[in-house]
Amino acid sequence: MTAQSAIAGAALRQADRPPALTPDPFNVAPAMTEVMQGLAARPDRLMSAQADLLARYMELWGAASRRAMGGHPEPVIEPAKGDKRFNHPEWSENPVFDMLKQSYLITSGWLNDLVSSVEGIDPMTKRRAEFFTKLLTDAFSPSNFLASNPAALRELMNTKGESLAKGMERFAADIERGGGALAISQTDHTVFEVGVNVATAPGQVVWRDELYELIQYAPTTEQAHQIPLLIFPPWINKFYILDLRPENSMIRWLTAQGFTVFVCSWVNPDPSLATRGFDDYMRGGIYSATAKVMEQCGTDRVNTVGYCIGGTLLGATLAHMAATGDKRIASTTFFAAQHDFTEAGDLLLFTDEKWLDEIERRMDEAGGVLPGATMSDTFNALRANDLVWSFFVSNYLMGKEPTAFDLLFWNSDQTRMPKTLHLQYLRRLYRDNALAKGELELGGVKLDLGAVKTPLYFQVGRDDHIAPAPSVYKSARLFGGEVTYTLAGSGHIAGVVNHPDAKKYQHWTNAALPASLAEWKAGAVEHPGSWWPHWAQWLAAKSGPMVPARDPQAGPLKPIEPAPGSYVQVKS
Repeated sequence: MTAQSAIAGAALRQADRPPALTPDPFNVAPAMTEVMQGLAARPDRLMSAQADLLARYMELWGAASRRAMGGHPEPVIEPAKGDKRFNHPEWSENPVFDMLKQSYLITSGWLNDLVSSVEGIDPMTKRRAEFFTKLLTDAFSPSNFLASNPAALRELMNTKGESLAKGMERFAADIERGGGALAISQTDHTVFEVGVNVATAPGQVVWRDELYELIQYAPTTEQAHQIPLLIFPPWINKFYILDLRPENSMIRWLTAQGFTVFVCSWVNPDPSLATRGFDDYMRGGIYSATAKVMEQCGTDRVNTVGYCIGGTLLGATLAHMAATGDKRIASTTFFAAQHDFTEAGDLLLFTDEKWLDEIERRMDEAGGVLPGATMSDTFNALRANDLVWSFFVSNYLMGKEPTAFDLLFWNSDQTRMPKTLHLQYLRRLYRDNALAKGELELGGVKLDLGAVKTPLYFQVGRDDHIAPAPSVYKSARLFGGEVTYTLAGSGHIAGVVNHPDAKKYQHWTNAALPASLAEWKAGAVEHPGSWWPHWAQWLAAKSGPMVPARDPQAGPLKPIEPAPGSYVQVKS
């Protein structure tokens, strides 16, 4: 299919789709109206900002004039540290592109600062305006347009137009793959195959029902700790982020440390599960899976891990167990998991009631599930320059092949979510913060996190933008027992999946849990490399004596099929 016909076909499909109930589902217009009113109420500040902008431009024009006459003036403004959009040498060496770059940086910075300076409006309204102003200014970067991107123009000339032709073919292919919407390829999807070169740790599926498959991994030591370890990943993504390749697999590393490892591989739900909610995932997920692990291992206790939203559910279940006297969980570890959502970062912007209504409409349109691409688009929007525009430029303007990157392959392998479960999560936890307030009820029990006395280990990434460190710290202080909090370098994924052999990043520890994260940091000790060994030492102390390692094929639950199972193979 030619690029032209693919794009034309996509346009026709888009035209046939019913319009959204609202042209502004993110409720940006009211937020921007309040910002404009706030600015209008302070004309002196607006005039000062305009004068500052003019002064910056005068400074830039002066520097450009001196450069034109052979001078070497210092840049008026430089890209922020980590901003890769202007790395090509011609952005600095060519006076025209340098002027274009600096003009953009001055204007976009001025506009974002102007919005941030507004006072006297609702903080969440202001955050919404700030977020979407940055999205807009990022989108209009000169690096995102062929005519104003020197790297793309150079590639166009060097390849005699072939780069643009390839880019348009890739653009058309991504529109076709997205069913009429642009689905930007972040990696070469043909390189990876689940169970072949990712998710290859040996093991067996020993239980399957409508919500999950239970995978038991093969031991790699002669003896293992008596109490097994059961991991609950987020159902928003697939579990194999913990088993990408042998050299960075947490699952393989844990078995090598003498732990009997189980993973709950959540189903990729279809409309038949649309009405399943938190109660169902608690009873049919955590209660069920822990019971099956204890049956398989012949123990009366199990250690658990909850990653992201899997940790949110697990924390709520611990509160339910505390209320009902259930002591089956010996210890719990939380990877980047929130229970208090007052500082939950920019994802809070997507819990505006108008946007929640739009999400509900989309799920109804899809038969009662949230399409996987919707969550992917949301997460990508949080880091648009890295996860959207960099690929737009590379794939389409420069015609380059997407690189083969296992993490981005996993990132694009999204799952659907049941309507009832997802709306409960967004409304009751993100919007209402009901779990932290003690207002959430599951299984007929009002949940009190302070009643949980189970030993807990909290891990969070310093640069996590999905479960920010302050949010996780507030969550950790809600529980009533022994709590260990560890801060790791990097973010939501790389901060968790950091094999010790990689010798990357660092982590901070502090045995105390003072009133604020700032106080905790002041007393913390920095350590080089991965936090995994620190956690493994903590976990080993909660895991009982060593016993003969357990063969997944020898327990009372008989193997169904080899890992990674069938549920993880289901595409959205």
